[in-house]
Amino acid sequence: MSTENTIDLTTDQWEAFLAGLYERDDRLERREPGVDYPPEEDVDPYVLSAHAEALRSAEVDGDVWGTLADIEEEAGNEEEAWAKIVAFYLDRGCVLVRVTDADEPEEWLLEAELARRLGLPVS
Repeated sequence: MSTENTIDLTTDQWEAFLAGLYERDDRLERREPGVDYPPEEDVDPYVLSAHAEALRSAEVDGDVWGTLADIEEEAGNEEEAWAKIVAFYLDRGCVLVRVTDADEPEEWLLEAELARRLGLPVS
């Protein structure tokens, strides 16, 4: 899998990334230091999943097979299916965020502009 348009994070970096976000009126934003945010605006993987183009996660069901059908592709196994999904979205300007030290695959496809706005290092 290409590392172009791929952001690798450790579990600690991933958790810090999520903790640094808030969601208000269905829009994700970065928290500003020194500002208090209500608990209902906290972002966890389930909240982020509503903003992802596709995902493969131990915590959140990303429905790899449903996503594959949505992009009108077929595959023989889940690894092949995910590779096709990643290629499809990377070709459309998205970025792949991978948690490199997770016990199970933790990979999220986000629009590049969203990733940039949320503070991820997008080239």
